[in-house]
Amino acid sequence: MPIVDAHHHFWDVKNNPHHWLKNQPRIPFRYGDYEAICCDFLPDDYSKAVQKHHVIRHVAMEGEWNPLDPVGEALWMQRLASKSGKPHAMSAQIWLDRNDLNQVLEAYAQEPLFGFVKSVRHKPRVTTRQEFKSNWSEPGSMRCGHWRNGYARLADHQLMFELQCPWWHLDEAIELANDFPSTKIIINHAGLPATRDAETVATWSKAMGRISECQNVFVKISGLGVAGKAWTVEAHKPIVQTLIDQFGVDRCMFASNYPVDALVTNLDSIWSGFKQLSKRLNPTERLAIFCDTAVNVYQLK
Repeated sequence: MPIVDAHHHFWDVKNNPHHWLKNQPRIPFRYGDYEAICCDFLPDDYSKAVQKHHVIRHVAMEGEWNPLDPVGEALWMQRLASKSGKPHAMSAQIWLDRNDLNQVLEAYAQEPLFGFVKSVRHKPRVTTRQEFKSNWSEPGSMRCGHWRNGYARLADHQLMFELQCPWWHLDEAIELANDFPSTKIIINHAGLPATRDAETVATWSKAMGRISECQNVFVKISGLGVAGKAWTVEAHKPIVQTLIDQFGVDRCMFASNYPVDALVTNLDSIWSGFKQLSKRLNPTERLAIFCDTAVNVYQLK
């Protein structure tokens, strides 16, 4: 089975400014203690971890590089690709509500980054489910006018938007999808169903169902781990089946989120698990969700 890993990270912690991986104290993190990933993870490390599976293309996600220098990470990643052959594309850091937006967009539109940076990520401001209100519109959120003005610029540069936010904020993303239909939104990590009690899963499913009606929205089935719980096929089966039913295989992509998800399992278990979770699909559908959809969305060669 050919695989495109549509979302993983490479980082050189010793030499590059990933402050969250280098500095003490560590930041709060959804998987809890993340000391185990505060080390280099480079193409050779990925290759050693994935030997049992046929990964043919890589899409690297920005790794919280120093936010004062978003272009620096993209240039480092492109040099890594030139040297090692991977990644084949990148989702780069951007800050939609910052004064340097135009300069960053122009850098991504110039060689050597043009055609390599396919999408950008700026995690919008969010709140806890307990504090969330349906009229949420804080500065830095998806309803913030300044933030939306920056988002509107992405279409001019043919850049997709990588959305990482908890599922209770997805109605804000529906507004983005409808107001800016030429910009593709790629939901990261299945909309973050971080707990699996029946009420949460049912409400998450309704939120994902609403946004799935927007045909310019795609979803990465990735980052499925739950803090303190084992990564198992049975635990993730309802999530995966729901997303495939709602979005279809032409808008779903499997991805590893490695090495972050090394905190909950190993790379072999992730890809082996996805293969088990997709057994109900026919061969064409399986090829789509493992490979072809990501090739088409990210325009990979």
